[in-house]
This record gives sequence, structure tokens and C-alpha cells, in this order.
Amino acid sequence: MKTTAKFFASFLLCLVMPLVSVYGNDQEQPHKAGERIVLTIKDMEYPFRWCPAGTFMMGSSENEANRNPNETYHRVTLSQDFWMLEILVTQEMWKSVMGDNPSKLEGIKLPVEQVSWNDCQEYIMKLNDLKIAPAGYKFALPTEAQWEYACRAGTTTAYHCGNTLDRDKANFDNNLGQTSEVGKYPANAWGLYDMHGNVWEWCTDLYREYSSDAITDPMGADVGWYRVIRGGFRSDAAQDCRAARRLNSDPTVRCYFLGCRLALVRAE
Repeated sequence: MKTTAKFFASFLLCLVMPLVSVYGNDQEQPHKAGERIVLTIKDMEYPFRWCPAGTFMMGSSENEANRNPNETYHRVTLSQDFWMLEILVTQEMWKSVMGDNPSKLEGIKLPVEQVSWNDCQEYIMKLNDLKIAPAGYKFALPTEAQWEYACRAGTTTAYHCGNTLDRDKANFDNNLGQTSEVGKYPANAWGLYDMHGNVWEWCTDLYREYSSDAITDPMGADVGWYRVIRGGFRSDAAQDCRAARRLNSDPTVRCYFLGCRLALVRAE
């Protein structure tokens, strides 16, 4: 009886969730979703898109094709707005701040890769030291929840472009061994590029197993070692680039499939 009741409650939640506004709680928002700002840092333009506070379903529903057991469907509320970098961090962005380019495949407009989570923290520390973030914000890697929320941009499908992914929509299943220049493929509804494929993106969080309970502002596990990566890679199959797909990696690892994307989050 308990199992039946739980299933029925989950079914009702799935019915009503598409009606929940991404803006959440009827809060007055200072910007429209996807609104754009550009910061100039070390002579490089950093375009960011506005992601409003809101509620969404994180993970994958039981009827999503190729879903994995660690994608438990659950309701997440993000109580704070944030800005997400429109593109992956490029090699020229990275080099202008860090002084070197660690990437295996070189190209100034290609995403930086072979960067560890720890390397990303050093990069972010240097950006914050420049005191160039908008008032009340700081640079950070997005949390896993922020990443998926921004990737979905109000959608509930496997990809932000629907339930299938074609090669004209993202760089995936690529046997040529080549990353693509950032911004080459169509953006999602909030103006964000390369959320599927190209390189995996580091998130702030320590990897955790999801609960089916609703949660506000999840920050990952309290203890652990491995950090979450999201988005998929240029040679991955489409199913590994889904919005809900999640993996983790040692934060010290530098690998050709690991890159990053910045967020501007509320400063404490």
C-alpha cells in the first residue's frame, strides 16, 4: 500500500511540475531569463546569461530512455539567481589569467581542457582577486543543480533541444578526435552553448547519491573526494550527453575530456 501511495504521489508531481514557473514563488526578477551581460577580463570578453531563481525537476523520469540509477527524479528549488558563462572557458581566456595553456588540442577559441578541479579553483581565485565581478556576486564553478537547471532552461526533455540529439545540435559521437570552437552549435533557450558534448564540465559539488525528497539549494555531499562533472564529451554517445547524465572524477586529474564553465553566484 505504501508503494502504491508513493507511486501515485510521484505521478501527481510529474503532472504538475511542468506548470511550475522557473521564476518560482512569484518573486520579482531584476532580469529576464537569458539576459546577457559581458565582462571584459584581461582583454577577453566573458559573456554571461541570467538564470533566475526557481524550481525544477532534477534527474530523469523513469520513462527517459537510457537513464541511469544515479539520476533519481526529485524536485529542486534554487533560491538564488546566478549568471552562467554563455560558453565554455576558452584557451585564450584561461591563458590570459593563468599564463599557460594546458590543452592537448590547441586553438584559442577551443575550450580549455586538461584542467583539474583544483586548477579551476586557482583560476577562479585569480578572477575574484581582480575584483571585477558585479556587485554582490563572485566567480565560481556552478553547483551541479545550477548546471542542470541552466542546461534545461525550462525544459523537461532529455536534452534542451528535445528527446533526441543530432550532430548538427552538438559535438558528440565525434570520431575525428577534435573539440569544436565554442558557440558553434545552437544555444539553448537561455542562450547557453555547448551544454551537451564537446568537453565534460567541472561542478563545485562533491559527488552524492540523490534522494527522492525535495531539496533547496543542494551543495553536494558533506564529505568525500570525487567532484561532479556534467555535459558529456565530443566522442561520447548522445545518451551520455543528456541533461541528467552525471559522472565524477578525482579533483587532481587533468585529462583531455575535462574543461569548465564559470558562474557568477551570490557572494556570502
